[in-house]
Amino acid sequence: MVQIPNPPPPEPSAARSVPTSADVARLAGVSRATVSYVLNNTGAVRISEPTRRRVREAARELGYVPHAAARSLRAGHSRMVLMPAPSFPAGPLYSRFLSGLQRALGRLDYTVVQYGTVGVHGDEAARAWAELRPVAVLAPGSDLGPQGVEILKRSGARAVVTLGPEAVEGAHALLTDQEGVGRGATRHLYDRGRRSIGVVVPAERGLDVFSAPRLDGARQAVAGTDATVTELPLRYEEGDAARLAARWRPLGLDAVFAYNDEYAMLLMRALQDEGLDIPGDAAVIGADDLMLGRLLRPRLSTVHLELPAGRDLAALVDRAVHDPGAAPERHKVLGATVVHRESS
Repeated sequence: MVQIPNPPPPEPSAARSVPTSADVARLAGVSRATVSYVLNNTGAVRISEPTRRRVREAARELGYVPHAAARSLRAGHSRMVLMPAPSFPAGPLYSRFLSGLQRALGRLDYTVVQYGTVGVHGDEAARAWAELRPVAVLAPGSDLGPQGVEILKRSGARAVVTLGPEAVEGAHALLTDQEGVGRGATRHLYDRGRRSIGVVVPAERGLDVFSAPRLDGARQAVAGTDATVTELPLRYEEGDAARLAARWRPLGLDAVFAYNDEYAMLLMRALQDEGLDIPGDAAVIGADDLMLGRLLRPRLSTVHLELPAGRDLAALVDRAVHDPGAAPERHKVLGATVVHRESS
């Protein structure tokens, strides 16, 4: 047996000092004020590009990064925008929207922090968010009420923005017309000659804020006609989809608006496994216009949703931060356009 000797303990070394803006200024040959202007992307002061490069290179060489807390003290508020993680399963469309928004806020020199909301809701969640002292909070869905908005404002938040079907008192609101999604999809099926229409309502927690108004919109679309709408609870599981497909013929349905493309693809495969022809026995339409839906056979009809551009929402946040006393803005978003393909 070969014994590997233990290496000698390392000799204690002096603690490495944390680089400061003064160190960067000395290395770059500029003032500390210039370092602050460059690294904080201050546009109000004109600094030549060679000087900016010199400061950035010095900061990289020293491993210096600005101190967020110190910068917040100077500004009188933080630059943190808090985005609570949604309490509902976020699909690809919403994820792309969040990515674009984060990039747009970053270009305006805000730091975006996502906060997990598992186990906390409503005012309790607002108190947890307030502890971080964000300058703005973007709350998805119905996670926030008027008292929660007040809690955040008292803690220093200058902008509170909600994204959902209804406005919240005291907050800026991006209002999503979920009823319009249901109306458009169901009217499309009706216009294609379908009269017994199922509407999938996901059983997963948190999605009711979207699925309930979509179901209402579907009922509005056929009100006063000879068509009927049947609510179809469905979990996003193959077994649950197979059980629904097995009951399809007894239900007497000839079409389905499947809430979104993911549920539509799940149910469409189950219906085909049950021997049903798409669209002959069952016309299918989803929502979100995902790429995968175009790769199916038959290709999936859908409702194309247009969420607000990240730069527009970032501009709203920036306006509110600079003018916290302004009246809350209300903007209707979520354009919905039916895309007819082979499945309907």
